[in-house]
Amino acid sequence: MLYSRKFLAPLLTLLLCAASAYSQKAAGDYSARAELPPGGEITISNARGSVRLEVWGEAHVAIAATVRGEKPRRAPVGISRTGQLLSVSVSPREVGMLTRVELVVKVPERARASIVSETGAVVVRGLPAELSVESVHGDIRAELPASADADIVAESANKGVVSALPLPAGASDGGKVLRARLGAGGRSVRLVSKRGAIALASYTDPRDSSARADAPATIEEADRRSGAGGAKPVLIGAERTGGGAGTPSAPLTGPEEIDEGDVVRVDTELVTLNVSVIDRGTNRGLKGLAEREFKLFEDGSEQQVAHFESANAPFNLVLLIDLSLSTQDKLALIRESALRFVEAARPMDRIGVVAFTHEPVIVSRLTSDRALLRERINAIEKPKGSTNVYDSVAFVMGELFKDAKDSRRNAIVLMSDGLDSTMENVPGPGSEIPYDELLSRLREFDGVLYSLWLNVETEYSSLSPLDIQPETYDLAHDRMEQLADAGGGVFYEVERLEDLAGAYESVVADLGTVYSLSYRPTNKLRDGKWRAIRVLVARPNAVARGKRGYYAN
Repeated sequence: MLYSRKFLAPLLTLLLCAASAYSQKAAGDYSARAELPPGGEITISNARGSVRLEVWGEAHVAIAATVRGEKPRRAPVGISRTGQLLSVSVSPREVGMLTRVELVVKVPERARASIVSETGAVVVRGLPAELSVESVHGDIRAELPASADADIVAESANKGVVSALPLPAGASDGGKVLRARLGAGGRSVRLVSKRGAIALASYTDPRDSSARADAPATIEEADRRSGAGGAKPVLIGAERTGGGAGTPSAPLTGPEEIDEGDVVRVDTELVTLNVSVIDRGTNRGLKGLAEREFKLFEDGSEQQVAHFESANAPFNLVLLIDLSLSTQDKLALIRESALRFVEAARPMDRIGVVAFTHEPVIVSRLTSDRALLRERINAIEKPKGSTNVYDSVAFVMGELFKDAKDSRRNAIVLMSDGLDSTMENVPGPGSEIPYDELLSRLREFDGVLYSLWLNVETEYSSLSPLDIQPETYDLAHDRMEQLADAGGGVFYEVERLEDLAGAYESVVADLGTVYSLSYRPTNKLRDGKWRAIRVLVARPNAVARGKRGYYAN
């Protein structure tokens, strides 16, 4: 990542001049109070979840955290204070990758606040003396008082900036950059999201009679007026406790459908799709569902399920491991993580292992012999050559599953930094299959693909224009995410190889919640048009996730 992450305290340590207090109110809930330094500076960082900043009328800072998923062994929030700076942080090393922390911080109006977030969303309500927000993947949503005097700079290189503020003409630049002055200006507001969206709106402060009467009451109303929608959060291992199926953005009161936007394979007249089902409230996968609890729709018309396989049905699993130069010094960790994957898989699942650099090498074909798998994994040698990610994925889809003569479901688990040698300044000739063609094949693949992106950018510096540049690392990240999306699986971010084993275990848990449904469409036309699929599950808070449609070719 481009942002450094130095977290100041592994424990909840309050080094405050004035009295302070810490309490654990309930399982998973933490709170603290701290005095703001004389200069008003506060930094807030959360590498494992969302941040909400609120400006309030009290003179002190209030901190609250809600923990989702695996309960940490230590307090999830670190707090420290020097003479001029109050720091609040959630460290990935302290809470682990299977823990999600929702952080809420209330600050006085005189605060000069700086927020850094990696994957979670950042929401700000109110206007402190100075505000700076930097997010790598998460969205930023800001509500400012309608009568605010502020100088605003908002930049979203990927998904753009949407504003419902009363801005002068020419304030935005192609939807990616917004620079504007509210009122008389003066207070600095800087919002930067590398891959997420940014939304701005105003609200009416009841204490201010001069505020605009037509200002949106909430950021959600601003989104509705401007036509903006919140971007889908990145799914990471920390999001999927046990079931590993992702954390949707808001609770449900009933079942939810699969959205349009992806493709399933059509075999003659039979359409087959795999869906995993989770409970939104607990974020855990739901097992033991019966066929009668599913309803399946194509273009709004209910379809009859012709074939159903429960989450207990076995898989053919292929572990595809990147052994390019960026991982050559961590081979022992890679072997250990692969062994953990084998141990975590269910006894009925058959496992194959393929390692690749410039070409794929079959470490083990599909087998249920765990002793043989361990022997083959321990024999993996140090890597040589460049990196051909795309060719290796195509090889597994086209060759390795040919050995599978049974009716088991198929899944690929890809671990890679995503740096195919076709990319700029990545050494080697690169894959022969074009990236877009690989996506098309994945959409037709009779199975699912999970991708685990390994962040190697922090270990390599770009010392010259000939080195791999930050833009290439970003592209590799995004393409790994797109591969999982096209394959109907889940995208995981692995910041350190030490976290890889835990990510593998989350994938196995997620696969244990996958159901397979097949149907014969009532619409028999083969006109090449898109057919949107949605699946409803007749349980409260249940959500189904998987591929979302097909082209009727």
